[in-house]
Amino acid sequence: MKNKMNANKALWEKGDFTRLAETMRESGTALVAKLGITKGQEVLDLGCGDGTTAIPAARLGANVQGVDIARNLVEAGNARVKAEGLTNITFREGDAINLEGIEDQSFDVVVSIFGAMFAPQPFDVAKEMFRVTRPGGKIVMGNWIPGDPTLVAQILKVSSAYTPAPPEGFVSPMLWGVENNVTERFVAAGASQENISFERETFTFRTPVPPAAFLETFRKYYGPTMNAFEAAEKNGKEADLHQELANLFESQNQSPDKNATSIPATFLKVTVRR
Repeated sequence: MKNKMNANKALWEKGDFTRLAETMRESGTALVAKLGITKGQEVLDLGCGDGTTAIPAARLGANVQGVDIARNLVEAGNARVKAEGLTNITFREGDAINLEGIEDQSFDVVVSIFGAMFAPQPFDVAKEMFRVTRPGGKIVMGNWIPGDPTLVAQILKVSSAYTPAPPEGFVSPMLWGVENNVTERFVAAGASQENISFERETFTFRTPVPPAAFLETFRKYYGPTMNAFEAAEKNGKEADLHQELANLFESQNQSPDKNATSIPATFLKVTVRR
């Protein structure tokens, strides 16, 4: 019963993020390659989806536990693992604000790329991530940046203009892209401020279809965009929303081939050393 009223679970089970994740594999692998993950390390990937960063970590020889709130994505991740024949990785359902059943200090590296940022109660998220990290270990988050001119920040910004105001007490996930907020959350969780560092990095969405078709993937399968279109439809503003997003996708596309899409998106990479 505990997930019955979980709006976050409903949001991420609503679509099928796997369809989007397929356009993120290359960048996911490149990001993991820079984390210094070594054979035998214990790695937790929080908000792992179907394994865009968890599976590359397992390929490097780490023992990986993927945790996601959406049952469909956990199932998709386990199917990918089985297809690859990997035996050092498992996916399971779980919530970033309460990592039930995960012991204190059990991971060398805790990774969350565009995952835990969407969980409510950010202070609890930071506390849990810090709790399960071993002394000498590290936490690495990838978070979209509010107001950033690149793709995902703009999709979320445009979408929010068409959706009803969030409930009272709602904390925007985009605040995970603001350095002061991140520092405050991890210091409250027990981290030393000097052990928290930030970099701007780029994640590139690549797909062999034109931008208009890529937008359709977001419209049909990405929870926040699906909600925005549903709300816009009710208000007779669906065409406006579609036009605004179509212009965004077209202008951000850097592929020289007009039948393909390559869109870079800036994010804040957070590293917290335990």
